Amino acid sequence: MTHPLSPFPSLGDILNQWIAGKSPNSSAWQKLVAAELTPPERAKAFGITADNVAEKLQARSRLFESVYTDVLALPSFAQKIEKNPEHSESIKTNIILSLWRLWIPLAIQLADYRQQLYRPLIQGILGGQGTGKTTLAVVLKLILAQLGYRTLSLSIDDLYKTYQERQRLREQDPRLIWRGPPGTHDVELGVQVLDELRSQNSSDSILVPRFDKSAWQGAGDRTDFEPVQKADIVLFEGWFVGVRPVAVTVFSGATPAPIETESDRAFARDMNEQLKQYLPLWERLDRLIVLYPTDYRLSLQWRRQAEAEMIATGKSGMSDSEINEFVKYFWKALHPELFITPLIHNPNWVDLVIEINSDHTPDRVYYPGE
Repeated sequence: MTHPLSPFPSLGDILNQWIAGKSPNSSAWQKLVAAELTPPERAKAFGITADNVAEKLQARSRLFESVYTDVLALPSFAQKIEKNPEHSESIKTNIILSLWRLWIPLAIQLADYRQQLYRPLIQGILGGQGTGKTTLAVVLKLILAQLGYRTLSLSIDDLYKTYQERQRLREQDPRLIWRGPPGTHDVELGVQVLDELRSQNSSDSILVPRFDKSAWQGAGDRTDFEPVQKADIVLFEGWFVGVRPVAVTVFSGATPAPIETESDRAFARDMNEQLKQYLPLWERLDRLIVLYPTDYRLSLQWRRQAEAEMIATGKSGMSDSEINEFVKYFWKALHPELFITPLIHNPNWVDLVIEINSDHTPDRVYYPGE
């Protein structure tokens, strides 16, 4: 089976032989070169041309050899391989292909942008549950460390208002039954933290907010701030990071399910209005990557899988009906078709789109609008 990022079936074989100790010969190297130029939209996204492909691959190969062992040893990957012995080889191949075709070239790209800025880079990552935000951040942090850069991961969840503040907010607006929608975050705190991180000197120490999802029986609360001495690259991720308000007329006509009743449309309009408060936060982003599912409804499937896996470990989880209500609540707040799809066609707001397949593997990589 060909990995979505692999244009040739033999690419996985070449990489597997490589990590087994057999470096690519001239024939295999030519296949790597040919694969790198296919498809053109991906090559363009990573600045790869027929003139520089050999140079780019030489730099990538050195990095690949130095990090693949550590990447495969990451807990999430190691556990997945261990729990699925009958599919361990295909799982490992998918990881290695993603490392070669996506994670390493993306890390190199971020390092290049960081060098051009002469200050910390704030990289936004937009993606819903199951799109791989956390995995991407962990792998990029590992690769960037090899390149000499210190990376800080920051989630929009870390900017939640305190438990007490959200309780008062819910009293004012009973529709805010879950944390997460626009309006439940401390935007001013986020702006302050990103400004401090952007202008940070190596001698500075910055207090970064963190959120404990387990506090208050799962309602969550802000926990102790984390002192950060220095960060070259900040990966700021979340389910609506970078999402902008749309024209209010969008909610006047036919709207996609589950925005069906007038009260649903009123909620969507109000959440759209709340997004305006987040624009100063998005202005602090230097770049934005969108992890874009091939079908937004996959988030429902992924949430069910996540809950089932959690229940299998003995922990409590939501039933299918509870999951349906939970996911649809967020679709009502910021529907992907209304808010996310327009972004992937706008190069003014998004720098890179990575499509995600139903099995969580990355697929197409391209500039917005292409």
